[in-house]
This record gives sequence, C-alpha cells and structure tokens, in this order.
Amino acid sequence: MTSESRHVPVMLQRCLDLLAPALQAPGAVVVDCTLGLGGHSEALLTRFPEARLIGLDRDKEALRLSGERLAPFGDRATLVHAVYDELPAVLDRLGIPTVQGVLFDLGVSSMQLDEADRGFAYAQDAPLDMRMDQTTGISAAEVLNTYPAGELVRILRQYGEEKQAKRIVSAIVREREKQPFDNSARLVELIRDALPQAAKRTGGNPAKRTFQALRIEVNGELSVLERAIPAAVDRIAVGGRIAVLSYHSLEDRLVKQVFAAGATSTAPPGLPVVPEKYQPKLKLLTRGAELPTEEEIAENRRAAPARFRGVERIREADL
Repeated sequence: MTSESRHVPVMLQRCLDLLAPALQAPGAVVVDCTLGLGGHSEALLTRFPEARLIGLDRDKEALRLSGERLAPFGDRATLVHAVYDELPAVLDRLGIPTVQGVLFDLGVSSMQLDEADRGFAYAQDAPLDMRMDQTTGISAAEVLNTYPAGELVRILRQYGEEKQAKRIVSAIVREREKQPFDNSARLVELIRDALPQAAKRTGGNPAKRTFQALRIEVNGELSVLERAIPAAVDRIAVGGRIAVLSYHSLEDRLVKQVFAAGATSTAPPGLPVVPEKYQPKLKLLTRGAELPTEEEIAENRRAAPARFRGVERIREADL
C-alpha cells in the first residue's frame, strides 16, 4: 500500500457528522480511544476548533507518530500511553469528570499491519509478535509454543471462528515439538497444509482467522472492549455521543449488546407510569451497524469489514 492509503481514516466523514452535535460547544472534550496514526483525531481537532482531544494508545510508536502529526494543535491535544479500558483512570488523572464525545476505531491499526516486524500480517514473513504494546505481555509465538492444545483450540474457535481449529492445532502441536514457532511464514504454510481443499477455496487467506484469534488473545482485545464500552457510557455527559468502528462480528456483537441495553427501559412490567430511573439512558443513532460505501472501499480496502454504530446519552446516571 502507498503511504497515502495507509493514512486514510475509515468512515471519517460519518464519524465527524455523528459526533458533531456534541462537540460544537466551546470546551467540549472528545476522547479518541484508539489514536493510531492520528487521522481521526486530526480531523476532529480541525473541524471542532474549540474542542479539546484526549488521545489514548497502548502502542508507543503510534503515540510518537501521532504526536508529530498533532503537534500543530498544541495543548488542545493530550496524548496518553494507555489501553482504552483505562479511560476512567485517565480522565480522573486529568481532572475531567465527563466528556462530550468518545471514538473507538477497534482492531489492528494500519501502522501495525504495515510494519513487517510486528507480525500482524499473514501476507509477509515476520517474527510472531502481535503485541500492540511491545513493552509488555506475551507474544503470539509464546502462545503457540506454550499453550495446551485444548486452549489453542478454544482460542481459534472463539476468537477466530475457525471451524478447522482442531485440525490446525494438531498440526501446530506436532510441529512445535520439532521446533518452536518464531515466524509467521512457517505458521501460514502449516495452516495451508493442514486445511482440506474445500476450506481453502472460500474466505480469503486460510491463515486469516488463526491470525485474528492469536492477535485477540495476545492483546486481550475482547476483555478490554467488554470493560471499555460500559466505561465510556458511564463517562459521557448528557447530550454526549459515542461512535464505534469495529471490524469483525465478535467486536460488533459486544458493542451492540451494551448499546442496546442502554437504550432499553429497565422498568418492571405492568407499571402504569415509568419512573425516570427506569428510562433508557442511551438513544441509538444508527440503524443496526452501518457499512462503508462502495466508493470508500474502492479508495481504502481496509474499510471493507468496518461496522459503525453510534449512541447519544439522553439522561443522567441512575441515583
């Protein structure tokens, strides 16, 4: 990919338009929970000149690069090395009780995919790392080489929705006894050899689901997301909005469940008048998950799997 396409933020205009009503007022605070290369954040700071941005990322290299990109905005941008489920703690440290906007652009960033030595991409040979924060945690190679077979099967089925998990894991266990895994090309070749012909004819690269599963396990992505979305709902002000871009069904399902629960009355059945404490606290701003346009996908193929959802906070927290 060219450097230009690498920097294209997904569904950018839709994100800006959905967040706009909450970010027009002077002093509005918006949190970009997944800063990456700073494309969405740059656009937010440009379109809303009186807003302040808090940018979070667990990847120190992403923080460095986005810091250079956002330097012209001065102290309107505060960048923090943190995982996005740490949102409440970050806001507490900064003395910010509530915010007006939150943006999540989930999954692996363009920079991480494009840097061969990070090991995220199955299309090029690289060390099997896959850590978004390379200063902590275990690598994908350690997962492959040390996890029991049953645990590997669970990960591939649960996080990769891989129907051939047992077949792939049997091959992994057999091969790691001969030599531990350390690079992606060997894993991709093993998966190709392990799968039946019918399974290789559909769904793109046969290694895609295994790589997704390993990446989610290494970075604890789903457990982080399970904490982060409710945390964002709790810290958004009345009238504030949350926008979420997810890239596979597991992420989107979690987001959908939290948003749907917040937009549903919790009143016991049969009440003639529903007290405010039982009223929905969120209003859904999207009908289901919105998809990128064909034009956007043609310009930026990484937008293809995106699913977009948004909500607005419509009442205070329960007392």
